[in-house]
Amino acid sequence: MVRFGVNMVVPETRAAWVEKCRKAEDLGFDVIGAADHLGMAPPFPALVLAAEVTTRPRLNTFVINTAFYNPVLLARDVTGTDQFTEGRLELGLGAGYVKAEFEAAGMEFPRAGKRVDHLENTIKVLNRLYADESHKPPTVQKPGPPLMIAGRGDRLLTLAAEHADIIGFTGTAAVPDGGALAVEDAAGIEERVNFVRGKLNGREAEFNILSHFVAVVEDRQEGLESLRELLDGKLTVEQLAELPTALVGTHEQIAEQILAHRERFGFTYFTVLEHNMDALAPVIELLRGK
Repeated sequence: MVRFGVNMVVPETRAAWVEKCRKAEDLGFDVIGAADHLGMAPPFPALVLAAEVTTRPRLNTFVINTAFYNPVLLARDVTGTDQFTEGRLELGLGAGYVKAEFEAAGMEFPRAGKRVDHLENTIKVLNRLYADESHKPPTVQKPGPPLMIAGRGDRLLTLAAEHADIIGFTGTAAVPDGGALAVEDAAGIEERVNFVRGKLNGREAEFNILSHFVAVVEDRQEGLESLRELLDGKLTVEQLAELPTALVGTHEQIAEQILAHRERFGFTYFTVLEHNMDALAPVIELLRGK
């Protein structure tokens, strides 16, 4: 089975947030996500509101910048949100990567290893508090909400292989710490997937990919050429055609691509950004139950 998520990134009025969450449910999305960046809606209140106005989708923090949070205070937000969403929460965590956001918050931007240290400690604290009967509020889901860890580096993905129920692959290439993100080619994504598989040690985990680009077009070749121009020619059309982060073509062709990506990479959970909700909806219907 393939799951589909939509990551909400545009902060709007309460009414607009309610409308788009209801729309995501009506369009068939399985997961509604809230990003965690400055200038966007606060993720935990946003998901509580989403829960109030929907009944079916899971609700995901996609993903928490863990470096911004004290683990004990984060545990309160997580368990409280699991309560208020009646057990629909999926907790997505990342190490944090946007240097400018740390600067805007007046916080030091620790080196990558320190940020992963903090993520690892946060996971340990959360698990300890989930199991502590004196911790209030308790979680609805036991032992706690499903954990998603998203990122790219060796150490972070090793941590994900050890602890996560869902592993999020960013589809971005290796760049200097704090640098601008760049699109990874399919071979690079496959290498990251194989790295994780080698670390799972018999554990099972769901593989997620953030499909940054969705273009529903009648002429797939033309759509890929347009995407190549958008990316300043950094990848060839042939490379773009293989990408699980770029879904281009008719609805039927995109459905075929998703099934091919499931076969090649093991992705069974595809997330798109909210401006691509309408474009992907017919594909969800084509793949329902597959």
